Amino acid sequence: MGALSPGALPPIVEYEDVAWFRDEPQGARGAAAALGRRIGLGDRRTAELVLAVAELVANMRRHSVEASLVLRVVRTKDEAGVEVLVTDAGPGIADVSDAMRDGVSTGGTLGIGLGAVRRLADTFDIHSRPGLGTVQLARFWPGPRKAPPLAGEPLVGGVTRPISGEEICGDAWLARVDPGGRQDDGDGGSAGAATAPTDPPLPVPGPATAAADWGTLTGVRHGTGSPSRYGRTVRSVGTRSVTIGDGPALLVMLCDGLGHGPMAALAGQSAAQEFRAGSARTSEQIVRELHRALRGTRGAAVAVARIEPESGRVLFCGIGNVTAALVTPDSRTNMLSHPGIVGHQMHQLHTYEYLPQPGAALIMHSDGLSERWVPRDVAAFFPHSPSVMAAGLLRLAGTRRDDAGVVVARGAW
Repeated sequence: MGALSPGALPPIVEYEDVAWFRDEPQGARGAAAALGRRIGLGDRRTAELVLAVAELVANMRRHSVEASLVLRVVRTKDEAGVEVLVTDAGPGIADVSDAMRDGVSTGGTLGIGLGAVRRLADTFDIHSRPGLGTVQLARFWPGPRKAPPLAGEPLVGGVTRPISGEEICGDAWLARVDPGGRQDDGDGGSAGAATAPTDPPLPVPGPATAAADWGTLTGVRHGTGSPSRYGRTVRSVGTRSVTIGDGPALLVMLCDGLGHGPMAALAGQSAAQEFRAGSARTSEQIVRELHRALRGTRGAAVAVARIEPESGRVLFCGIGNVTAALVTPDSRTNMLSHPGIVGHQMHQLHTYEYLPQPGAALIMHSDGLSERWVPRDVAAFFPHSPSVMAAGLLRLAGTRRDDAGVVVARGAW
């Protein structure tokens, strides 16, 4: 891994106003125009956004199977834009390079073609495989185009999708940067890596929360270590001896609110707000903060990863039925979680240390996706952006019977 400098990082992007469209071209165009105007995209960029959405929707209706279009606001520290994400289950594009040539279009569309969509967008990414389908991403920022496609692509990207019949989702994800620095170890300082202070014991739930039940929870026994498919050691780090490096780190959180609908969404939103505003630096400290923040909600399954490029490791803490794995094109190392419901019952917190291979991706997802996927299912997405990889996995493994959320972090090592 190379050194990670906050000033040199691609922007940490947050997403809001996620809207899914399947066969509603007028609704998609109208929503794109409304989002562009609301965030101050400008008349010209908004018109270009709407034109791109119209072409993508027309392609969906004419050629694609089980196609969906996602519109969402993307925000960095300094500005806001609109992202369009399109997925389908086939038939795929046999020659993507040819399809991107100027003037290549098909009957029934506006005739501008994917090449024009790529030129209009600040960022454009596409993956297609005949027989399996296509994922396309187009991102629009205000003002003139800032960079060629994929330049400055965020390190973290994800997708959430509500259960069929709902408009809001109980799954949420977020990322933030820990700028690093030494941390007081409780004894007046530390000469080396910081030691996280020990939090007080977790509260015992009262009668009002004792009946809460997740249903299907992971049950994993922890020990002092376990073999990794990378030929290294996955080390179990006790909650009273969690050490963090002095360098900057990337913190990634995934939350799956219990059930679905408005109450699940409240849990997911509460977790995102606490994570965004929090100052905790270790994975288990963050989970403890979320546990306090989610009291009074349905509770959630939560996974938190701390990625430390300078030390070449990932520190992971998970509670409940959330899947997390370090993945390369030919290997997958699952990360260990413990039973519980954040906000209600957490009998045990434990942090595990993982040593990822260079180029590996961290993938975390809720039980709205099957965990039966294998590395070859996502191998072709490694040259693409994290958001495209996340959308591709959702297309492959997602279920319509539950809220679904997946987040991918890649490029920090």
